[in-house]
Amino acid sequence: MTDLATLISGSDALLFDCDGTLVDTPPLYARAWAAGLASAGHELEPAWYLARAGLSEAVLLDAYEREFAVTLPREAIGRAAREAFAREMPALREVAAVAAIARENHGRRPMAVASGGPRQVVEACLRSVGLLSLFDAVVTVEDAVHPKPAPDLFLEAARRLGMAPERCLVFEDSREGLEAARRAGMRAIDVMRLGDAPPAA
Repeated sequence: MTDLATLISGSDALLFDCDGTLVDTPPLYARAWAAGLASAGHELEPAWYLARAGLSEAVLLDAYEREFAVTLPREAIGRAAREAFAREMPALREVAAVAAIARENHGRRPMAVASGGPRQVVEACLRSVGLLSLFDAVVTVEDAVHPKPAPDLFLEAARRLGMAPERCLVFEDSREGLEAARRAGMRAIDVMRLGDAPPAA
């Protein structure tokens, strides 16, 4: 397998997912969604959420309704979950290995975030860990018709950077995100395999 430094140096732009890739949000989201669902009288096991971390809000709630044969008051649950997440924000931490790559490449090549989360939350997360200013563009669920695993978010990020998709390298933590990158014609790094990898130029 081509090493990370070679993949990065051979790319004109870097695209990063946010949740679970740049910032360690899954544990916080597990608690926030549990609180949101509890507000409507439903339970959520953390393991159930963590197996689906990275899904957009709509896709996550689709999965919950389908699996548990319920119809959810989505707006109320989403609002309660976002409020719970905001209370958790002080505990948020960056994913060190990926954040180091972003910092090392800032100013060297264009970089964007392409996240299935809502803009308000994504930008707040990146700002809270000091990463927001590194990126030339932030693309969120409001900017695409179809969420991951559709390629829309990554293609829009490449468009905003003025880059051909095949010249972009994606950093992702989820199966859906990696599939979205593949469909966009982009190379991708599964950050779950990086561990404590050092930054690469």
